[in-house]
Amino acid sequence: MPQISRDEVAHLATLARLALSEEEITTFASQIDGIIGHVSAVQNVDTEGVEPMSHPHATHTAMRKDTVAPSLTQEQALDQAPEAEDDKFVVPQILGE
Repeated sequence: MPQISRDEVAHLATLARLALSEEEITTFASQIDGIIGHVSAVQNVDTEGVEPMSHPHATHTAMRKDTVAPSLTQEQALDQAPEAEDDKFVVPQILGE
């Protein structure tokens, strides 16, 4: 028995503002049913005693210590800027605002 009907696919298409033909609705309903079937099969796998993990291999990330270090002053940072105004970088307008 299908888990998702043609009507549900048509409704979702309307919500997403997609213009689907009757043939596409039928095709997508079938494909979504296949996807749901595959997900259900994966959910039925016995995972008793398996530790959850985010990656299939053990990974160790080298992290540096979070220490305060000297950095540029505002004047030094703006020193080589092509244009600065009010202690800020001036950049070209891109959004037309």
